[in-house]
Amino acid sequence: MISLEALTKVHVTGTTRTTVLDQVDFSVGAGEIAAVVGPSGAGKSTLAECVTLLQRPTSGRVVVNGDDLTALGERDLRVARRRIGTVFQSDGLFGRRTAAQNVALPLEYLGVTRAEARRRVAELLDRVGLGHRADARPHELSGGQRQRVGIARALALRPSVLLADEATSGLDPASTASIVGLLRELRDDLGLSILFVTHEMDTVLQIADSVARLDHGRVVERGRLLDLLRDPASPLGTALRPARQAAEAPPGAGPWRLDYVSADVPADWPSRLGEALGAPVALLGASVESLGGATVGHVTVAVPEAVTDRLPGVAAALGLAARRAGQGAAPAQTLDVVGVVAGVAGAELVR
Repeated sequence: MISLEALTKVHVTGTTRTTVLDQVDFSVGAGEIAAVVGPSGAGKSTLAECVTLLQRPTSGRVVVNGDDLTALGERDLRVARRRIGTVFQSDGLFGRRTAAQNVALPLEYLGVTRAEARRRVAELLDRVGLGHRADARPHELSGGQRQRVGIARALALRPSVLLADEATSGLDPASTASIVGLLRELRDDLGLSILFVTHEMDTVLQIADSVARLDHGRVVERGRLLDLLRDPASPLGTALRPARQAAEAPPGAGPWRLDYVSADVPADWPSRLGEALGAPVALLGASVESLGGATVGHVTVAVPEAVTDRLPGVAAALGLAARRAGQGAAPAQTLDVVGVVAGVAGAELVR
C-alpha cells in the first residue's frame, strides 16, 4: 500500500514562494485503485512526481508498504523506487528498440542475466497481450499497444505499487477501455495498489474504487466511488455524473430530479412511485448506469404539482433522493459520463 502524509511541496523563486501541494493526506490500500482528479494547475503532476520522489517534497512523508521513502538516502531510495512502477501519458519508449528490448531496460540496469531477462520479458509481454509483437518497434504499434509495452516495462521489477499518470490521455475510447481493463486485471492478479492520476472523469468511472479531488494543492473531497455517486450533495459525485438536458415539464407539472442514493432501489420504482402518488409520472431525461452491478445516476421526472408535497417521502422509501430540478445541484460540468442514458423525453411512465 501507499500513504501520503501531510505531503507539502513549495516552489521558491527568488523571494516568491508558491505552495503547489498543501498538507495532502491520501492513501491507497493493497489491491485498491484510487484516482486523483482535479483541474489543470491543481497539483496532480507534482503529486505524481513527489510520490516517486522525482521531486523531493518540502515536508511530509511518502510511505510504501510501511517504509518512509522520504527518510531514505539516495542509495536506499534507488532500491525503494523499484517498488513503484510508473506509467506516464507519454509511453517513453525508445524508438530504436523493439518492444521486448524496451521492456528489458530495467532488468538490464539491474544486471539480470540475459536468459532470465528474456524469460521475464516474454512473460510480461504475454500478460499485456503483446507476445506476438515482441520484435515490433514503437512506430509499428498503435497508441494503446505502446502504452501496454509501457505497462509491461513498469512491471518488470515486480512492484507492489503502480503509478499511472494520465496513462489513458490521448487514447481513443477503445484503447482507453482496453488499458482500463488491463489495469484492473493486473490489480486483481498481482494485488497491486494503483494510484491513477487523471483529468478524465469518464475513465474514473470505469476504473476507480475510490476518488480524491485535488484543488489548489489540497484534497478537498474524497471517498469511495459509489458513495460519492450516491451523495446528491457531493460536488465530486456531481462532476462524475453531470446533469443532462431534460425536456420541459408538461403544463401543471413540476420537474424533479431523483438521485439513486441506495443499493436497494427497486427496478420497478417508476410504477411504484406513480401508484403511491396516485398520479402520472413523466420521464423527462436520465443518466443511469451500472458500475460493478450497482445502479447509479439520476432521473428527471415531472409530476403534478398537487402531489409534489408527498414526492420526497415516497421517493426516499424507494431509495431515491428527490429535489426540484435545478435546485441544490452543483454548477453544471462540461464533463461526459460513460453510461446508459435511459428513457425518452416526455414519455409517460405510469398513472
